[in-house]
Amino acid sequence: MIAGVRVSPPRRRHGLVTGEATTIRTKGDHRPCAVGHRGGDDMAFERRPLTPEHLLLAAGACRAALAPALDADWTVAAGGLDWSCRRTLDHVPDALVLYAAHLATRATTRLTLLRNGDPERSPAELLSVVETSAAVLAEVALAAPPEARGYHGAGMADAEGFVAMGCEEILIHADDIAQGLGVGFRPPKELAERVLHRLFPWAPTDIDPWAALRWASGRQALPDRPRLGPNWYWHCAPLAEWDGTVRRRTAAPAWT
Repeated sequence: MIAGVRVSPPRRRHGLVTGEATTIRTKGDHRPCAVGHRGGDDMAFERRPLTPEHLLLAAGACRAALAPALDADWTVAAGGLDWSCRRTLDHVPDALVLYAAHLATRATTRLTLLRNGDPERSPAELLSVVETSAAVLAEVALAAPPEARGYHGAGMADAEGFVAMGCEEILIHADDIAQGLGVGFRPPKELAERVLHRLFPWAPTDIDPWAALRWASGRQALPDRPRLGPNWYWHCAPLAEWDGTVRRRTAAPAWT
């Protein structure tokens, strides 16, 4: 069990559930440098892939950090967001179930929102909904064949891309909420590293991966890099299709 969600033993299906490192070719270097800088030669970069079980690990980390603060004032703003802590937590399953729907249906355009918040749910109930939604997305990703793609505004994502985006939603918003509630949050280093390398291949790799992930997600500055503005974005299509450029959002998000 991970925070109330039953985790089956790791299963191999369609090559998704492995912990083995893979080598990909990326353009330029990955040293801390000015945003957009590229080195002269392509380089091989080894990373460990994300698996569906990582969604459950992310949801468990979210519960572990936030459950002790259920008696706090959840109407306060979540970190630097306009949303309250409760609304931010309510948003996470909105995103997870929509990701699952896009992958399950192989959608090529944006689907109608399946869920858009549930104001009647308490923070305690919403923590359970996050876990349930993470498990649903994990099962959809586990069942998806290697060629499966689904729509996202950042690109046609594969199963690992949806897993990565789901983990990002959970971890970054758990951090937003933790800041608002005045509690600490720090996910497992390996989990932050895998999400970082999958969604932000341009991010620095020789610093703390959680700091790098927060920087890539517009949450903090780094010693040699300013905090990113609201147009930060990720790469969710297979990494083999990355063109070596830093992604930037060009349209408003589905939720505002």
